[in-house]
Amino acid sequence: MVDAIDEERVGIVVEGGIRLDRALVALFPDLSRARLQDLVRNGRVSRDGIPVRDPSAKVAAGAEIVLEVPPPADAEPAAEAVDLAIAYEDDDLIVIDKPAGLVVHPAPGHESGTLVNALIGHCGASLSGIGGVRRPGIVHRLDKDTSGLIVVAKNDAAHQGLTAQFADHGRTGPLERAYAALVWGVPHPRTGTIQASLARSRHNREKIAVVSEDAGRHAVTHYAVAETYPEVALVRCRLETGRTHQIRVHLAHRGHPLLGDPVYGGAFRTKAARLSPEARDALAALGRQALHAELLGFSHPRTGETLRFESPIPPDIAALVEALAKA
Repeated sequence: MVDAIDEERVGIVVEGGIRLDRALVALFPDLSRARLQDLVRNGRVSRDGIPVRDPSAKVAAGAEIVLEVPPPADAEPAAEAVDLAIAYEDDDLIVIDKPAGLVVHPAPGHESGTLVNALIGHCGASLSGIGGVRRPGIVHRLDKDTSGLIVVAKNDAAHQGLTAQFADHGRTGPLERAYAALVWGVPHPRTGTIQASLARSRHNREKIAVVSEDAGRHAVTHYAVAETYPEVALVRCRLETGRTHQIRVHLAHRGHPLLGDPVYGGAFRTKAARLSPEARDALAALGRQALHAELLGFSHPRTGETLRFESPIPPDIAALVEALAKA
């Protein structure tokens, strides 16, 4: 049984002698090439009235292409009612101020209660389908215990546009990501750039490690010391690339791991004894790495408008900062 058709689109090929999938991308830019190829293979595309199932088939100039787009399938993760702090939302995207402890995407051990589950519950029918499935488009992630701003696409076109900006790392557009971090010690120099390639550790697959340039992915973090306290500094970091655990690993590599980081700062745990009693209590109450995504800027994938959002340091990190400042 053929699914009901959500919409039928018709286009005329301008440039002849090109692959069908390339022609489709030019005619229907709001759908990804992978999505269009999948529709071709499933018999959803015809050329001059004849179904075509080969994405590499050549098409002539003037050919009429008809694309049948079925309604998006229901998302596999279940919709869940989870309170979300929404910084911005429109028909194309949503910006969330994620609390610490919230996992972004379902995974073994975290099949429910994630940001994706919450977004499916919140957005409902406004999710028009990423790759044909009614689900939010995750273009970047925050670690479970990192708080702060994250943008999510609500349709294929927005997903493609945002993904391209994050892949470009802000070299040619307004993309910017800034984080506040509390680290052990004071980095020297107080302002600088850390360039160190990253890859999965060969000894512990749960960890990321600094590796030789040709053995990992290029990673660049810019940092500046904002405040200093006894044994601790508040550092603001701007990402030029966005690798897994990048800030945590880069600062630990420089000898300044994040306070509360159980993965990369374990060797510094005894330094807590040097803090004031109030600061020790605040650190124990924090129970996570002291990292917050405080700024997120990007170009709206449909309008081109530059959007910029800021999130204040959350209460748990703010309480630690206040205790450190009193020492």
